[in-house]
Amino acid sequence: MPFDKVLIANRSEIAVRVMNACKDLGIETVAVYSDADKDAGHARFADEAYNIGPAPASESYLDQEAIIDVATQSGADAIHPGYGFLAENAEFARRVEETDGVTWIGPSSEAMTQLGEKTKARTVMRDADVPIVPGTTDPVESVDDVTAFADEHGYPVAIKAEGGGGGRGMKVVREPDEVEAQLESAKREGEAYFDNDSVYLERYLENPRHIEIQILADEHGNVRHLGERDCSLQRRHQKIIEEAPSPALDADMREEIAAAARHGLESTNYTNAGTVEFLVEDDEFYFLEVNTRIQVEHTVSEEITDIDVVKWQLRVAAGEELAFEQDDVTFNGHAIEFRINAENPADEFSPETGTLETYDPPGGIGVRLDDAIRQGDVVGGEYDSMIAKLIVHGTDRTECLARSRRAFEAFDVDGLSTTVPFHQLMLDDETFIDGAHTTKYLDEELSQHRLESAQEQWGAETNGTSPGDDYVGREFLVELGGRRFEMTLYQEEGEAGIFGPQADPASREAAVATSEGDSTSDSGLLDAAEGEAATSPPSTDSGDSNRIEAEMQGTILSVNVEEGDEVESGDIICVLEAMKMENDIVSKYDGTVTEIGVSEGDSVDMGDHLLTLD
Repeated sequence: MPFDKVLIANRSEIAVRVMNACKDLGIETVAVYSDADKDAGHARFADEAYNIGPAPASESYLDQEAIIDVATQSGADAIHPGYGFLAENAEFARRVEETDGVTWIGPSSEAMTQLGEKTKARTVMRDADVPIVPGTTDPVESVDDVTAFADEHGYPVAIKAEGGGGGRGMKVVREPDEVEAQLESAKREGEAYFDNDSVYLERYLENPRHIEIQILADEHGNVRHLGERDCSLQRRHQKIIEEAPSPALDADMREEIAAAARHGLESTNYTNAGTVEFLVEDDEFYFLEVNTRIQVEHTVSEEITDIDVVKWQLRVAAGEELAFEQDDVTFNGHAIEFRINAENPADEFSPETGTLETYDPPGGIGVRLDDAIRQGDVVGGEYDSMIAKLIVHGTDRTECLARSRRAFEAFDVDGLSTTVPFHQLMLDDETFIDGAHTTKYLDEELSQHRLESAQEQWGAETNGTSPGDDYVGREFLVELGGRRFEMTLYQEEGEAGIFGPQADPASREAAVATSEGDSTSDSGLLDAAEGEAATSPPSTDSGDSNRIEAEMQGTILSVNVEEGDEVESGDIICVLEAMKMENDIVSKYDGTVTEIGVSEGDSVDMGDHLLTLD
């Protein structure tokens, strides 16, 4: 047993994933949680759980001292950081390494400094003869730095946070007049999510595939790769579907990229798990970055190799030697991971909050679910929008896709919008099925109409679609002519009816009896109700069409207009951060700003007044 007790300095599904590995090895687990996560799944699942502060990550999950204090208080002899938050923070790793009796589960702080900061990693890989995308190897500070780079290499230019990952802290500049705003935004995201506002530049490849290699390395000089993953299906530079192996690589390039990744990390004395990421375009590959931590999508590598990456993280951190040679790693079948995010794909993947009124995930052969939520849990807007991961394995890609369709047909989520309908759309999408998608496919080629249609066809009933505070709804399952139908009926709160609080039970029996007795129409079910009921929500139009409200919970990062300004439909009026993503709030109308209801730094809830136009 590598350790006696491990503290997981993270939350949600990755915390539970690490706890599962610990429990398999007989290791006790310690969770930390913020005020917002007092009822969260990871806190329930752990052997011990400790509160480390208020909801803001800067005051809880990024509080290094508080986390180390809990480790010593609980008697934990190791800390696993998961991904995100402090996972790639070399200072935190160093503090853990310097804490008596506590082991850091991850690469050394020295390796994290060398490779975790993107500019240093580019230098290392360049020196190891690994091809890199043209860019800076030192951080940039000013607008002039960006424009000078663009003058040399041309637009578009990617501004990327040193500590970034998952698309966060990355901004694309296509025109000179965008430089200042995008530079500030990238630095702001880097500071907020990674506690590091340093940024660097790269030439922005227009239509690449995103390929990464999973690495395991021990303290005895052994470096192994677990094959490649294809992470090309992304929205706003954030991965949403990942698979292994890549449907786009031939055998020669697959071997060449894996060899480059191994060679690059062998030159650094790297240990523990890590991922070397590449961009592939026009049959050429370029080093992108090293992620000095476990990745969200490590699951697909586990499925095709039958190697538990997290268990080996624990064993390597305890000084054990990898028990397999590179030739022992075999690749079996195909695996796809679908990120289940609390987002509305039809509304530009905007984050959603609410209560999981129904959460009934699928199972069966070849289906794995990594999550930390249960039915009835509240999904807030304080952290990342991912609530679960569905991982499907098959003997080949065709079977994997078929099993994925079967899994999503059985995936029932109600209470808030999720990416489940989007995934169902992709499983019927010719480009994705053919494996011909690139990182630009979702943002530039997939039509909005198809996303809206998918949401309408497969979308959950959400808390936000109720007809208003004066109405209540209830789902019914009825049979007409031997066929089952699901219906939602609405009635005014307090009114007597088939399900209202004052409803006579006899009316419910009458309604059911009527529906059973009339196989030609479902109108009898409605006619039997004593109260007023409808099969669709009543209108809630207040008539104040020029009042612009927040569509999600979050924090106002900037207000771009002043009272008296003239705005047109499509103009950005403010920027709102929700679930660590910056969202441009645009006007839906033309008009003059007559009232502004928020200021920079304000917290808002869904429906809060932002401004009014005349």
